[in-house]
Amino acid sequence: MAKKSSDGWVCTECGWTTSKWVGRCGECQAWGSVVEKGAPKLTDVPSHVPSARAVRIGEVSEQAADRHLTGIGELDRVLGGGLVPGVVILLAGEPGVGKSTLLLDVAAKWAKAGRRTLYVTGEESAAQVRLRAGRTDALAAELYLAAETDLGTVLGHVEQTDPSLMVLDSVQTIGTTAADGSPGGVSQVREVTGALVRVAKQRGMAVVIVGHVTKDGSIAGPRTMEHLVDVVLAFEGDRHSGFRMVRATKNRYGPADEVGCFEMTDAGISEVTDPSGLFTSDNADPQPGTCVTVTMEGRRPLLAEVQALVAPSATEKYPRRTTHGVENGRVAMILAVLERKAGLPLSSRDVYVSTVGGARVTDPSADLAIAVAVASGAIDRNFPTRVVALGEVGLAGDLRRVPGLERRVGEAARLGFDLAIVPRNSREAHSKVPTMHGLHVVEVATVAEALGVLNLGRRRSAGGPRAAEDAGAAAGGRRA
Repeated sequence: MAKKSSDGWVCTECGWTTSKWVGRCGECQAWGSVVEKGAPKLTDVPSHVPSARAVRIGEVSEQAADRHLTGIGELDRVLGGGLVPGVVILLAGEPGVGKSTLLLDVAAKWAKAGRRTLYVTGEESAAQVRLRAGRTDALAAELYLAAETDLGTVLGHVEQTDPSLMVLDSVQTIGTTAADGSPGGVSQVREVTGALVRVAKQRGMAVVIVGHVTKDGSIAGPRTMEHLVDVVLAFEGDRHSGFRMVRATKNRYGPADEVGCFEMTDAGISEVTDPSGLFTSDNADPQPGTCVTVTMEGRRPLLAEVQALVAPSATEKYPRRTTHGVENGRVAMILAVLERKAGLPLSSRDVYVSTVGGARVTDPSADLAIAVAVASGAIDRNFPTRVVALGEVGLAGDLRRVPGLERRVGEAARLGFDLAIVPRNSREAHSKVPTMHGLHVVEVATVAEALGVLNLGRRRSAGGPRAAEDAGAAAGGRRA
């Protein structure tokens, strides 16, 4: 009897070998990637006659890759103009965010356009999906439904129905006997995804795969799965808020930095074509302790309002610093800059900073808006006009330019703001903003100068009063 190899187990991620099974690879530290070695590999690979000869790239027809709209404008925006025949899309998101609801709506609209659609569910029964479809008005004659967990049976349904779009919910529930392990394991997920990619390319069928995420928010399964698919979409949203965003992290057929905005309602998911008003208050006049900024989500400018409350501290030795929607460390840095460079006494006072509407602001361009909101809340004084503040704050109190400034300022001008405070040397913001909106752009070099323009500085900097007078005169002239 032949002696068994001492290294009978191998990691499918990095190739590390071991003599026994372990749950975690000793090299790449991946969980569940160690499998038993199969048959020995061939040392010589024979050549085969190709089924079709290679053609010149100019001879390939472009009509075979024509896009088709899904019927959901925000999703088409993220995809780059619709679905390409043979595209494989991976949609990942946290449980309960609305992945199944969104894709059922996509499948229904695709079927209502007269194109055959197959919806395969491995997590729910057909009756449960039918119940949700009736609630969200997702019933269509060309929409076929199958509840399966075996890959071979799923491919059999594809042969029978011959759909132009297939939705698989989810890849972690589908298993195959061609791979080791249980459904959801590394080998199973990789084999199922590879088989679906091959079928999609052969039949020219668009495939949307639902994927789960881990505790840290990354896509569950091997990294190879993201390499196999054409498009990777992340479905994000706060479970306490109805606002949802679909973000493209990989897109072979369009931009990889685009986002689509949705809102979860009782009737399903609806599009939000103009989401700027979701993260701002309805107050017509600026209130003390508030300031509006413009963040970039992909290539889309979104308005976000920052609110700050500065109150006397019960224990001046340990004042509270509470934030919601913004990074705590960044707010602490801005408070230190305001005290050292702008002369605001904040070290012995409680400071609370929050965003409106549950928005999560990580864009450094919101630094100046946070500083303005805190300064306004500290002296309990508002500014006389609708202001938007843009700029990254440095430790020296200087303002740094942010990318896409002209688009941000243009969005503020479109929504009727009167004054924009931007970093110095932002000349394109003057020339590229539509003049019909009458937005006045003021360039400043430091945080102290920005507060002086808005008459919020406790200690006036040089040129601050003149800048404030110029801004007030400009606002008064427009109102007149």
